[in-house]
Amino acid sequence: MKTRSTVIKLQSRARDVGGAAVGGGRVRAGVQPVGPRGPLEALRRSPAGAEAGDRLSPLLLGRRVRPSGVSPRLSRSSAYTPAGGDLREPGAWETFRFIKPSRWNPVDGYTDALLPTDRWQWTDESGLNPQPLHSFVLPSANWEWEGDWYVDDESCGRESRETGGWEYAVDFPATFTKEKKWNSCVRRRRWLRYRRYKALGSWAKVPLDKARPPPEPFTDISCGGWDVRDSPEKHIHLWAVSQQGKLWFRAGITQQNPEGTRWEPIQVPREAAQVSAGPKDLLWVILWDGQLLARTGIGKDCPKGSSWEPVQPPNQKGAVHVAVGVNVVWAITKDNKVWFRRGVNSHNPTGSGWISIGGEMVMLSVGPNDQVWGVGSDDRTVYFRHGVTGTEVTGRSWVAVSAQLDGSESTNHSSVVNDASVFAGELTAPSQGSVLGCDDTDVPEPRVPKITSDSFISALVSDRSSPAHDPASEGHPSVSEDNLVTSQESDPSILSPSSPSGGSETPWSNVDLEEMKGSLPSSTRSSVATYPFELQHSTVVQEEVPPWAWVAGGGCDITSGSHVHLFNVSDPGPLSPSITPALSAQTRAAQQERDASVEKSVRVTRGRMCWWRDWTPHQWEDVSVTLEQVTGAGAQTGDILYLYYTHDQEKKYLYAVIKEVTALVPMFRDSLYTVAVYTPDRTKQRQPILLATSSQQDFSAWLSLLNESCCASRALGEHPSKQALWAVTCQGDVMVHEPSPGLEAPAQHVPCEHMFWRQVPAHLLCVESNSLGVVWGIAHDHTAWVYTPARGSESPERAVSDVRSVLIYENQRWNPMTGYTDKGLPTDRYMWSDASGQRECTKDNTGPPSPQWTWVSDWAVDHSVPGGTDKEGWQYAADFPVYVQPTHRTAARYLGLDVIGDSCAFRTFHGHKTMKDFVRRRRWARKCMISLTGPWLKVPPIALTDVTVLPCLAQCSLEQVPVWAISEKGDVLCRLGVTASNPAGNSWLHVGTDQPFKSICIGGGHQVWAIARDGAVFYRGSVSAHNPAGECWYHIPSPPKQTLRQVSVGRTSVYAVDENSNLWYRQGLTPSYPQGSAWELISSNVCKVSVGPLDQVWIIADKVSGYPSESSGTVCHRLGVKPMQPKGLSWDFGIGGGWEHLCVRGNSTEAQRVAPRSPMPSRTQSQVNGNVVGC
Repeated sequence: MKTRSTVIKLQSRARDVGGAAVGGGRVRAGVQPVGPRGPLEALRRSPAGAEAGDRLSPLLLGRRVRPSGVSPRLSRSSAYTPAGGDLREPGAWETFRFIKPSRWNPVDGYTDALLPTDRWQWTDESGLNPQPLHSFVLPSANWEWEGDWYVDDESCGRESRETGGWEYAVDFPATFTKEKKWNSCVRRRRWLRYRRYKALGSWAKVPLDKARPPPEPFTDISCGGWDVRDSPEKHIHLWAVSQQGKLWFRAGITQQNPEGTRWEPIQVPREAAQVSAGPKDLLWVILWDGQLLARTGIGKDCPKGSSWEPVQPPNQKGAVHVAVGVNVVWAITKDNKVWFRRGVNSHNPTGSGWISIGGEMVMLSVGPNDQVWGVGSDDRTVYFRHGVTGTEVTGRSWVAVSAQLDGSESTNHSSVVNDASVFAGELTAPSQGSVLGCDDTDVPEPRVPKITSDSFISALVSDRSSPAHDPASEGHPSVSEDNLVTSQESDPSILSPSSPSGGSETPWSNVDLEEMKGSLPSSTRSSVATYPFELQHSTVVQEEVPPWAWVAGGGCDITSGSHVHLFNVSDPGPLSPSITPALSAQTRAAQQERDASVEKSVRVTRGRMCWWRDWTPHQWEDVSVTLEQVTGAGAQTGDILYLYYTHDQEKKYLYAVIKEVTALVPMFRDSLYTVAVYTPDRTKQRQPILLATSSQQDFSAWLSLLNESCCASRALGEHPSKQALWAVTCQGDVMVHEPSPGLEAPAQHVPCEHMFWRQVPAHLLCVESNSLGVVWGIAHDHTAWVYTPARGSESPERAVSDVRSVLIYENQRWNPMTGYTDKGLPTDRYMWSDASGQRECTKDNTGPPSPQWTWVSDWAVDHSVPGGTDKEGWQYAADFPVYVQPTHRTAARYLGLDVIGDSCAFRTFHGHKTMKDFVRRRRWARKCMISLTGPWLKVPPIALTDVTVLPCLAQCSLEQVPVWAISEKGDVLCRLGVTASNPAGNSWLHVGTDQPFKSICIGGGHQVWAIARDGAVFYRGSVSAHNPAGECWYHIPSPPKQTLRQVSVGRTSVYAVDENSNLWYRQGLTPSYPQGSAWELISSNVCKVSVGPLDQVWIIADKVSGYPSESSGTVCHRLGVKPMQPKGLSWDFGIGGGWEHLCVRGNSTEAQRVAPRSPMPSRTQSQVNGNVVGC
């Protein structure tokens, strides 16, 4: 039985690597065979510095065939490191400085005789530590002195002819100068000496720590952390796992000291099996029991981290392998399934969840730009994850990579039994600098990738027997001699591995993989060969090639913009059944399974936004925003929005699961385009996540992306359904909600905070709809619009515009000398203010509501103010209003005060001056316009102030849908010709009234209720489908001492809201007496009410109890409404803060009712009255 071990190196010009690299030049790699007792030597490779123009970084592949029954064992650990530099390169030289002080005395002048209180004769630069010249020794044999000690006087080592390098001062310690003065009693000078790391271009053994026991044999190592610091000087974080499951950290690896200084143990809860470090601050560890740990607290000031966070493995079988990149973590479980960790970031190193990726692997390797390589579990073929980009972090499919064996004589396959071989293939990616290389950008240096431990590799490879002869000696394709790689033995002065103790133990062989000039002796049992590698365009028969055991792709820098012919293939060819199910024209299920494994991926969108911090001090903070979307067949995990920020120098994050987002409400705040992100918890707390950008283009892109993600997570169509609930915010944005059957369920209703609202392109004042899909809206300029979604190939997108007025107030106070002037008292409001008087608003500093609006007029005095004005537009009062708490607003109304805004009550202003009026104000207005595109049709020419549509059940059929409206002048109108296919109708029919009206509503059974401008309530009699305008108006008494302002009629219920925000219910409605008998007070704090076709009651509440700072307008649902209890029981508060209008009259979706089982035995249809009875 023979043991064979082979290593492949596929070289490519690269930027980042997963291993430890130092110095410049060509990167090489070596692997020693491991026999039954072969040691694992931790090696690090340094390239030569002469070949600055041709640097390569490798993709390392390994294969192994182990005879059955032989288990690999690891002996003592020895560490080797590459060093860099000659000709005083920055990465190779280290300077040591010592200070020689002297003191002056009157007899001998400056001498070495110092006072007892002085510092030592030889010290470091601080003067606090003694450090004679002979006390320093080189840290290892890999270093050598470059010259002798010399005085540093800026003469580059030459003997000084001027000052001799001395610096003078009055005493120790003091400020030293080069000029000698009369009171200079002490002096000092600095001595320098250079040391050079001489192990350039070779493997160098890492020395053991002085006065410390050596670490146990290593089973795995991983390098990372070179991008943690922003400084040009890079630091490598080297982690290692010992045979006993301990974790070690190599400290002090820098550009000047590539071998580091010491091994430091890191506490782990249980025995570690494998470690993987990313280029930044990500570090994951696998324990022997398959559990996972993520290291937190890693930073530039704390490279070892602070604590461990446990991470649940993807399944119950546990994890066996983990691979960490820049912002990704991949894992393999014991059943060889591949998993991707979502949400991994330096702010959240543990991530948020696992997603299964198609394919079965035994190991993975993550390279620069988070590219992924793997080894298949069945065929042991090397695979590359195709389609990995900065946005699509999981890629799209696995692509097989082949490395064909070179049959040159240099491999000596026929005469020598080879345990280690190397394969090389060139890629043409751009060359970049090493993490420990020089700062010179013209001389980029590569990095050496990590090599997975042999013990871990051996555990991945199943036992199998080797044939008596070497199969690699037969049937190899021939290649040209240009592809051969020669070999030679490396310098024994640099590395002298221990000799084997017996014939059964194979020692480490020091192999310079790219400088061999001849075959190695058979006793070393290793050889070198060259392999071209390419994607498998067709099935490649390689029966003689042993299976691959591991791959290290840290040096292959393949970006989405790289045009590498190696990966430019349209058909990746047949893959292993474990990677992709076999393709079969007869098996449709296999094709679907293949699509599911190939197409499922994670897409990431990153950006910078401003986030409103919801704790004191409240302020905008710049944060990193990431939207992670799962796409493809079988994707069950929802999209997630992450916010990464830093607080008190600690990295933190927030996240919102997109499927839990209930609304995205756009607004303009603090000159920023802002979106409020609501979730159920945030709705209860009344604290949405506020995100903003300064650019309208960026804001529109993010808002569109979030809206698409929210709708896709709920499988919502492009247009609202006929049953949708419609709402309008105070900014004019139109929102819709798709109701579920449980929304109106009496027992288990859907809470309001769980309702999802999405935006519809429009800008309106109110919207009314019914379950037949007829939707009408009124804009702020009183233009009527009808919603017309796409039908067939017709494009529904049309130009939609709206015009509204921006209002400011001019305030003046009277004094006996000058009359009314703009000189107020110190306690007065601003002389130019908003309606509340709390904010200064002048003509110059007042702009449109948002940059989407444009001015269409100039400032003009507004005479249409409630209460009237004089000829110049002034209103008069005894004094300006006093601030009133929001909780006392209702009481302020009862005191005769007009309430405007959210937190102020105003004394009544009138349009004529009296002797007691000492203040006055007038309102200025300026019109602005917004232009959008959406599926809306304009209905000219009459301007409307209110509109209502008949609510009905979805299954009913009507020849014409009754639509009533009130014009801007107060006339009552009835729209004729409205149908589901023609929602705009044909013409208006004027309904006579003796006074102007302000609110109207039609309910079930063609009940029409209206409110006049003076608060009088009317009922229209004899309205039917054949008589759409009715016959006459019946006056209905209003509630005692109240003036109603809005009415809503359902199937059998009538609700109204008065001027004091009280909600009233009309009692005694019957088919024979539809006017009812009396009004009953239901609730206060109500702005508007909407009653649906099921008699469901929804309102816009003024305020939510306990949250006085929230702006007016909260969506609320009346719970407990039943046919025998139409008034309901309580309110369920939902989303709030700036909602102005709500319509639920299109929702006729009833909850399924389970009929109680009858105690009587069931009868057949023939037994019911002797005839067959249908439903």
